[in-house]
Amino acid sequence: MHLSEFIVANRKPILAEWEEFARTCEPSSARMGIVELRDHADGILSMIAADLETAQDAAEQSKKSKGNAADDTPDETAAEEHGAGRAESGFTVAQMVAEYRALRASVIRLWTENQGELAPGDIEQLTRFNEAIDQSLAESVVRYSEQLDRAQEISVAIVGHDLRAGLAAIQASASALLETRHLEQTAVTLASQIAETADRTTHTVGILLDFTRSRLGEGIPIHRSEASMGTLAHDVAAGIAAAHPERRFSVEGGTEERGEWDVARISQALNNLIENAVQHGTAGTPVTVHVNGDEHDVYVSVHNRGTAIPREQLDTLFELRGAAPAGESSPREPREGLGLGLYIAERIVRAHGGSIIAKSSEVHGNTFTVCLPRHAPAERRKAAR
Repeated sequence: MHLSEFIVANRKPILAEWEEFARTCEPSSARMGIVELRDHADGILSMIAADLETAQDAAEQSKKSKGNAADDTPDETAAEEHGAGRAESGFTVAQMVAEYRALRASVIRLWTENQGELAPGDIEQLTRFNEAIDQSLAESVVRYSEQLDRAQEISVAIVGHDLRAGLAAIQASASALLETRHLEQTAVTLASQIAETADRTTHTVGILLDFTRSRLGEGIPIHRSEASMGTLAHDVAAGIAAAHPERRFSVEGGTEERGEWDVARISQALNNLIENAVQHGTAGTPVTVHVNGDEHDVYVSVHNRGTAIPREQLDTLFELRGAAPAGESSPREPREGLGLGLYIAERIVRAHGGSIIAKSSEVHGNTFTVCLPRHAPAERRKAAR
């Protein structure tokens, strides 16, 4: 009997062994019924049986053995659904991989017992079966990881939202205390410290939520209103200059460069870029912000003198990365950072339909240039008609 025929004819004992093994994957399996334990096993078996009957060339065989076979169907495969289901049920990835190992062993054992003695053609069928199992396992693991990542990010978003609500209450209470005229100086000092700490923590939570939104694929939300880019740049630079009196800041041009942007978000992006320039600029050298534009776009460049950014890092400046080892720092971010400042800045600019380009050299220093459309894409097309 061909292996594909055997799988179809012996679903019941194969699924029974699958269920028996799945029950050993505690504690998650303890609260699951037979349908949940078997999950999409029947569909996976059907997919494997059908695959064994399908002709394939050497290239397709190689891809499948590595779990890289193309899926041309728009719907989820049974293996992908199985991976998502196991993530939701609390199975570990090791337990899910063990399920496939058990399925592989059960099918091979039951089939070889049925065959009695393997013929030369049976080896090819076993090879095809193992390739199909590998492909299904790869699909399950990928979907399991995606599901787990999304669940973790949603959890962070929920926690961040609740934290921000609590911090707002703390800020309101501290402000109310500061408005009281009969507090002693010690109480005023403590209330000011509470308000300042709550404000800094709220800013951190905001960054966390922005990061989570961008990771979930929703993008950073923006609300456009008419503004002057030159005014925004001057205001942001002035705020940073107040916190860094030892540094010089220069903002050039741009008061007439107007457009429709999210003022708070663009200010946040400019703040991140200018703070980055301060952090990595050579002490005693100025940070220069230049604003200009053309008919459709406005350009903001932030320049500093400092250590040149290695050429191989320029293409990954706006990506997240792990924390640098203690005592080390990157020329593009503070040593305690994960690249969130530049990452969030790039996401804000992208949400506006713009882009950021970084250039660096020992001679000319480091320059980050933001290109922002003056209007939303639909409005821009309408204006061009």
